Amino acid sequence: MTMNQPDLGQSSPLDWTNKSLVLGSDHAGFETKEFLRIYLQSQGAQVRDMGCYSPESVDYPQVARALASAVVEHSEGLLGLLLCGSGNGVCISANRIPGARAALCWLPELAALARSHNNANILCLPARFVSHEQALAMVEAFAFTPFEGGRHQRRVAMIDPGTSQIPPIG
Repeated sequence: MTMNQPDLGQSSPLDWTNKSLVLGSDHAGFETKEFLRIYLQSQGAQVRDMGCYSPESVDYPQVARALASAVVEHSEGLLGLLLCGSGNGVCISANRIPGARAALCWLPELAALARSHNNANILCLPARFVSHEQALAMVEAFAFTPFEGGRHQRRVAMIDPGTSQIPPIG
């Protein structure tokens, strides 16, 4: 299999040296994950690859849950990136881990909103439906968009069980 390699001759205007990311995929997301891993490492990001390590078939829930657990255990500063064919399977699996806030995105604007409004800590991408360049644009938007807090903090607190009382509607 020939993999579309990132153009390492072009340097990103973004400073990746203070970014830590953990990456994971199933077989359908493997090629895009490898593209992103190589690019991010070339830009100085701290990258941990949690698999899969080949295009051979693998069960995505195992990778997604392990990655989500690592992100939650690390707490602040570590962001996760998960890929599968549609992005749905890894997103559903990751969100089963308390404290994980995985967001399925297909546009950079959605990735930025996932961070700024939802304080998402894991970006899930549909590898079969986005190009490598689109995936990179979403990773950049996700990694460099801060959480806004404010009214969004109250809502995010309602997501995680046991962290907030949810007021009645009405």
